[in-house]
Amino acid sequence: MSSSITNCCHFYVERARTTNRRTATWKSPRAAVIPCFHLPMRSNEVKNRTFAEDIKKLRLITAIKTPYLPDGRFDLEAYDALVNLQIENGVEGVIVGGTTGEGQLMSWDEHIMLIGHTINCFGGSIKVIGNTGSNSTREAIHATEQGFAVGMHAALHINPYYGKTSIEGLISHFDSVLPMGPTIIYNVPSRTGQDIPPHVIQTLAKSPNLAGVKECVGNDRVEQYTSNGLVVWSGNDDECHDSRWHHGATGVISVTSNLVPGLMRELMFGGNNPVLNSKLMPLVEWLFHEPNPIALNTALAQLGVVRPVFRLPYVPLTKAKREEFVKIVEKIGRENFIGERDVQVLDDNDFFLVGRY
Repeated sequence: MSSSITNCCHFYVERARTTNRRTATWKSPRAAVIPCFHLPMRSNEVKNRTFAEDIKKLRLITAIKTPYLPDGRFDLEAYDALVNLQIENGVEGVIVGGTTGEGQLMSWDEHIMLIGHTINCFGGSIKVIGNTGSNSTREAIHATEQGFAVGMHAALHINPYYGKTSIEGLISHFDSVLPMGPTIIYNVPSRTGQDIPPHVIQTLAKSPNLAGVKECVGNDRVEQYTSNGLVVWSGNDDECHDSRWHHGATGVISVTSNLVPGLMRELMFGGNNPVLNSKLMPLVEWLFHEPNPIALNTALAQLGVVRPVFRLPYVPLTKAKREEFVKIVEKIGRENFIGERDVQVLDDNDFFLVGRY
């Protein structure tokens, strides 16, 4: 057979193959149609499935501090030690990346990583509640999906701040995240600039996923909710004793328990105890002399349990206030505070202030 005939035959064979490929029914690659139940987003499979009723039982929840290395990255070794101390002293839950944990200074990648880390290390011993709230509904949805996908037991949600919305907008915002899992709604008008009215909470309470409210308005509001069967945690350490024992609150979401978790457990579990409450008041007042978490960060550094590193815009308390803290520790008893080192005043130049991290 001549070469011209051979080439012609090859041409028609290849053309036939091309035609068959064009007319054949396309089938997706096998890997694309295999069901995957471990997608990180919008998966129906959720680690550590928890129900709102499990969260409603918690009496003492710590808004846990996030410690840093000198370059501003998370100090996970110090963080793990802090969480372990909470567990050892009877704390039942932690808020990860809340205001106290400086979630407002984290990227969402850092935020979700820390929630996942906490769950993986401690999720069997303590309830992990991730602060996945935002003033952007889109961000709140996205972060909450991720938080539940990595295993958090519940979400903490604040109302949209700065760019405030209407009452209808508030309801729509919370309705967008409540279906995902157990949720605590956080009302703190001093930070958001907008109160969440009781009738909004009553509307949202129709969802089986509403575990309760962290309420910072005061004990009159706490009793208004508890008398109607709603679960409430006091968001004010200076009011939490009376909230618990005189106004029906389930417990407290506390800053002070970072430092004295054992005493705060006694305050929430040991019955009406005005003597202990009065004993703790100087510490509580000191902690909130400046906006939280400035004093807490300073105190933990003075106790030697975290490095004296601050992510700006937070800066340590003045030396005079640090000296005051030493006296408070001595009066309450060093043995009641976490850590093993003697409390120190520290010099101003002992602190690291990090603006880029």
